[in-house]
Amino acid sequence: MQRPDDCSLTPQQFARVRAEAERALREAGALGVFPTPVHHIMSVAKVEEVKEDVLNPGFIARLRSTVDQAGGALKRAVNKVMGLFHATAGLIFLDQTLVAVKKRFVRLHESAHGFLPWQRPMYALVEDCDKALDVQAAELFDREANVFAAEVLFQLDSFRDMAEGHAFSIWTPVKLAKSFDASIYSCVRQYVSKNHRACAVVVLNQPELIAGDGFRATLRRAIQSESFTATFGQYGWRAVYTPNDDIGALVPLNGYKSSGKRAIVLTDRNGDRHECIAESFTQTHQVFILIHAVRTLAVPRPVLRVSS
Repeated sequence: MQRPDDCSLTPQQFARVRAEAERALREAGALGVFPTPVHHIMSVAKVEEVKEDVLNPGFIARLRSTVDQAGGALKRAVNKVMGLFHATAGLIFLDQTLVAVKKRFVRLHESAHGFLPWQRPMYALVEDCDKALDVQAAELFDREANVFAAEVLFQLDSFRDMAEGHAFSIWTPVKLAKSFDASIYSCVRQYVSKNHRACAVVVLNQPELIAGDGFRATLRRAIQSESFTATFGQYGWRAVYTPNDDIGALVPLNGYKSSGKRAIVLTDRNGDRHECIAESFTQTHQVFILIHAVRTLAVPRPVLRVSS
């Protein structure tokens, strides 16, 4: 099943969060420091990590009994699995089974709840009232926290600017991941979302072998650049891909990390066909199909003849 959008904001909301991300980097003395020193951001956000496993039922029971107003926040932690922010105590809790690069992002996400000046007071208020945050507000706060985390982790536009110095390829964000101490997944998302080209990345879950069809790979998420969306709209990506379709045929198999570049054709919202170059990369958890629209294909026009 395709995952819901977790980072879309209006231009005004994005500008507001980005300004706070820049303020956090400056106050932490972290602007231009690679990779971003996450512990410095946590310090200016006035949050501290508790190194216990939030998935441990015994720990949750103890926290419920020792922190009386934690109920609403704990409900969010159990649902979200990866992290918890407790505003009144200034504490964050992480799923300690996460890989190191994922922990970095989640720490920044939870720090955002503590740093964004309109979020922390709201979380503290609902904790004091022993109530849950309104669902729509909670979802917006999480999207804002994801954007804050990405802007801080990738040093505003630094990732985009560094990527521009390399050839357009799926291998560019893969190689830059080490410089930012970030996951390949988050780097690929950043690469596409801030790219000036008409490009998109289709993220598939690992393929499941199916007798007769070879395999089926379900859609995890699709990210489009602004230029891609301006041409194609919100493209109708399929929920399932197999070796029998253009995108599914790009899924690397038999231990290969990539199946190379191939030409495919996409049709835009006006019915015009566009030649695209698609390139794949896979790692342990998902398959990335990077698609770049290179030119609009000419459509033959009827020739009008005027009789004399």
